[in-house]
Amino acid sequence: MRFMMFVLADPEPDSPTDDTDVDRWVDDLDTRGQRLMGDVLDPGDARSLRVRAGERLVTAGATPGVTDTLWGFDILDCADLDEALDIAARHPMARNGRLEIRPFPDAG
Repeated sequence: MRFMMFVLADPEPDSPTDDTDVDRWVDDLDTRGQRLMGDVLDPGDARSLRVRAGERLVTAGATPGVTDTLWGFDILDCADLDEALDIAARHPMARNGRLEIRPFPDAG
């Protein structure tokens, strides 16, 4: 099963995380083929888009409330939700931020 893992900031982190912690998590999952892709997102280039009454409305920046919370994402390949949660619990941002796990709909 594939899962989207959103990496989010948290105003009350448990412990500081450095990049080497994240790099080790990524390297481990990439080696095992369980991380299909992932990256950090740049909030500076974000745009919000809506279409209302046929008019395209574009606002610079992310959706309000998301700008300073959504940092990145990973797509995981796991046997089930429990395995996805176990993998997410090892991510350094589980201590320093928040992780949201969502399954992709069944493609079958």
